[in-house]
Amino acid sequence: MIDRYLTQEMKTLWSEANRYRAWLKVELEAVGAWVELGEVPREAYEDLLSKSQTDPLDEAFAERVAEIENVTRHDIVAFTTALTERYGENARFIHLGLTSTDVVDTAQNLILDEALQIIIKDVQDLRDVCRDQAVAYKHTPCIGRTHGIHAEPMTFGLKFLNWMSALDRDLHRLEASRKQVRVVMLSGSVGTFAHVSPKVEEHVATSWGWEIAKVTNQTLSRDRIAEVLSALAIFGATLEKIAVEIRHLQRSEVREAMEPFAKGQKGSSSMPHKKNPIGCENITGMARLMRGNLQVALENIALWHERDISHSSAERVILPDTTAAATFATRRLTRILKDLVVFPERMLQNMNALGGLIFSQRVLHKLIDTGMLRETAYAIVQRNSLESWETGVPLRELLEKDSEMPLSSEQLDAAFNLDWYLREVDAIYARFGL
Repeated sequence: MIDRYLTQEMKTLWSEANRYRAWLKVELEAVGAWVELGEVPREAYEDLLSKSQTDPLDEAFAERVAEIENVTRHDIVAFTTALTERYGENARFIHLGLTSTDVVDTAQNLILDEALQIIIKDVQDLRDVCRDQAVAYKHTPCIGRTHGIHAEPMTFGLKFLNWMSALDRDLHRLEASRKQVRVVMLSGSVGTFAHVSPKVEEHVATSWGWEIAKVTNQTLSRDRIAEVLSALAIFGATLEKIAVEIRHLQRSEVREAMEPFAKGQKGSSSMPHKKNPIGCENITGMARLMRGNLQVALENIALWHERDISHSSAERVILPDTTAAATFATRRLTRILKDLVVFPERMLQNMNALGGLIFSQRVLHKLIDTGMLRETAYAIVQRNSLESWETGVPLRELLEKDSEMPLSSEQLDAAFNLDWYLREVDAIYARFGL
């Protein structure tokens, strides 16, 4: 992920130095467990713990690991060698009984857990903005569209309410996927605990308030990672759903709402009049990235026997990129929706643009109420509606002249009443306590 799309939190979180800090956290927790089991001197552990606090792993340490790895061609060996250089002889107790993936996978879970915590907070903020806008535009009438064509009246607030509800489901999925990676795996080379007691794994899990992975081979099963990427991909689709709606509403022919346009902002290098939905288009692109990375995560589930590392290089790309894209896109959309420019008058103009065609279903039901067969009633309304489409003559005017129309002027008034269509909006909001 290029720097312009990285928030500072994600940039720090996925840095090489922080990855090594996460590795060290796992290693030290394991050493602490060995102390409780009487296998490692407590003073050695306390020395390592003290040095980790007074001399934390920084960018210089990451550079040193890289230098060693150029020789060893093994990241964990390079890491433990660099630790010995920095922390001295007591570092010999680090990595006792463990295999590389014990540390790498458990530490990656630590980072993913923190990344998801950041994302969940961002989603909650976006959800709150949708709630606020849903309330603000609760009774602002606009036209609902199906297939891109005018359908029936609704309110602009209902769009936000729908988005808020979708984000509630996204939050549920993200929280559930987060639980799948809040697990510790410290089971040794092929998951048999031959060189490390299960009590070490249990100690670390208890210390963090996490679960243990009940059975493993040499890797944490990648269906857990795929579940996280799935939740993020679905969330990305929600972001795109909202962004595409704003893009459509900003079209010159529609112009019911638009992204905020800052002072000094330029829309085009050649056309000074342009105001483009670039933020929402950018969000659409991020959503595509998030969905695409899910495919990689799914393919990472199938590994050879107890372990290969075909998943490892891919995860070093898809996990930082997907979580960074999620945070960037969420925060950008939150700003857009919070400061969205809305044109209620234009909404009314668009709603009235078709000369009352949007009230056709209500007229149909009024005719059925007189005892008319549905097919007959439908034919009358459709015939007049199509003529209205072609001629531009308002539907009500055509209906009043139709010799087969039994409805009185008062009944037609009721059929063409906008408030009737919106009478249950409060009941919908009440389902959300709004």
